Amino acid sequence: MSDEFNENKDDMKLVMDEEPVVPRTNTEKDQMLNRLKRIEGQVRGLQKMIEEDRYCVDVLVQISAVNNALEKVGYSMMERHAKMCVSKAAEEGDGEAYMDELMKVVRQFTK
Repeated sequence: MSDEFNENKDDMKLVMDEEPVVPRTNTEKDQMLNRLKRIEGQVRGLQKMIEEDRYCVDVLVQISAVNNALEKVGYSMMERHAKMCVSKAAEEGDGEAYMDELMKVVRQFTK
């Protein structure tokens, strides 16, 4: 997560800080955790590449792969949030606040 996001996160009005409106299933959690563990392995590989003083272009290609993998996880989380949490909140009459929150996060995420 970028420092800019961390700084701006405090400025964002978050509708629900504690748990999702629609809790994640165990399957969803397992899939997300597996993706993050793969990314963690890629980052460890990057650290090793730096320690071994590997060729800059090779390191940059791996950095790009890590960035792409993290973006994929983020977009997947946003899609799930929109389809599940925001939709449920809209059904319950609180959709506008959740949509505003989602749009703030989307804007921050796509900077």
